[in-house]
Formats: sequence, C-alpha cells, structure tokens
Amino acid sequence: MALTYLKNPMPEFPRVLNSETLSKAVSHYHSENKKIVFTNGCFDLLHIGHITYLEEAKKLGDVLIVGVNTDDSVKKLKGPSRPIQNEKDRAEILAALKAVDHCVLFSEETPLTLIQNIKPNTLVKGGDWKTHQIVGSDFVLSYGGSVKSLNFVDGISTSALINKSKN
Repeated sequence: MALTYLKNPMPEFPRVLNSETLSKAVSHYHSENKKIVFTNGCFDLLHIGHITYLEEAKKLGDVLIVGVNTDDSVKKLKGPSRPIQNEKDRAEILAALKAVDHCVLFSEETPLTLIQNIKPNTLVKGGDWKTHQIVGSDFVLSYGGSVKSLNFVDGISTSALINKSKN
C-alpha cells in the first residue's frame, strides 16, 4: 500500500532513504549549504513526546534526517517483545510527519557510522540524554557542528504506553 505524504519539500529524493539515496541526498544538501539535523531512535509507538521532539529538532536546520533502528536492533535494545511495529511501518509513519524530511533504517548497535556518513550540522537527542552521552557527539563537534539535548516530556514514553495498555 503506497502512502500519500504531505508535499515532499525535497522532491528529488524519497522520504524513506536507503544507503544509496542517502548518500546522494546528503551530497546534494551539503552542496547547497543546507543545514542538516540528525537524530535517531526506535520510534516504536509514536507519541506526543516524539512529535514535540521532532518538531523542535526540525527548527534547528533546513533538513531533518531521522535514523530508525531496524527490528533486530530494537530487540537488542528493548528486549524480545519489541518492536511493536515493524521497521518499514515505523519509518513510513515518521516520514509522513511534516517535521521529518527523511528517514533511514540502520541496523548497527549505534548510529555512529550513519552520523559519519551524513556529517550533520546538528546532532540531537531527547532531553533524557546529556550531550556528552550522545553517540557521535565527539565526531560532530570535531568539525564545528553542534550537539543538543532537546526538551523531554516527562512521563511520556513508549514503555509507559505499553505498560498502561496492559493494565
């Protein structure tokens, strides 16, 4: 089933990128001096905390690229009962958001290789991360990029939603 998105602000590239289209898109954005913001996560059950965080991230640059953990990496991080939604669906749902320009799946334990390939101007994570704990922060700071820990909506998390649904 093909999803219809809001108007793609970057029509020359798909909303969900693979490694080949990611490389082309990133080269294009860097050549046009677009400010790239990168973040990553599982985004298993989308909630208001994710939305506010992604909207805040988008305000920091021209292009927001979101790295999405594959199903296997989510299982390693969150346990055998996760993810709730498969990787393709999670990427498509995120890509349909107005704040998100592109999503790309990654299967590594951390997004460091992805960050090195993208070379974002700004690297962000949620407020539950201190900037020095953010994977790739040293790399991004080494070339003059910035690293930010964004606002965190207390009490809102995928784990909390899952637990609430069980009760």
